[in-house]
Amino acid sequence: MKFEKSNPILYSTDVRRSLKYYTEILGFDDCWEWGDPTDFGGIVKDEVELFFCLHDQGHPGTWVAIMLEDVDSYYEQIRAKGANIISLPADREWNMREMLVQDPDGHVIRFGQRINCD
Repeated sequence: MKFEKSNPILYSTDVRRSLKYYTEILGFDDCWEWGDPTDFGGIVKDEVELFFCLHDQGHPGTWVAIMLEDVDSYYEQIRAKGANIISLPADREWNMREMLVQDPDGHVIRFGQRINCD
């Protein structure tokens, strides 16, 4: 049996605000929303997809790790757009170069890339 994908569902106090932050500030390419008023939605970039649920399904402050090709270039892009960067890109002993970004609901996104450390 093949597992295909995992989609974290993050608690949100305002799904539309979450969608806007992830598309306009963090550079995700697409989003969708459900409900009137919006109580569920998601964002997509390449193979990464996150869902947001209004006042349900999760807790504020969840951590999610997203791997990408060049964390330093991404840092420059989102810094210029006003992302809430709580930890600058740095090499870690677990062979990752990572930075931490916090969203409006207190979730922490660990953006990182694999590196070879000696």
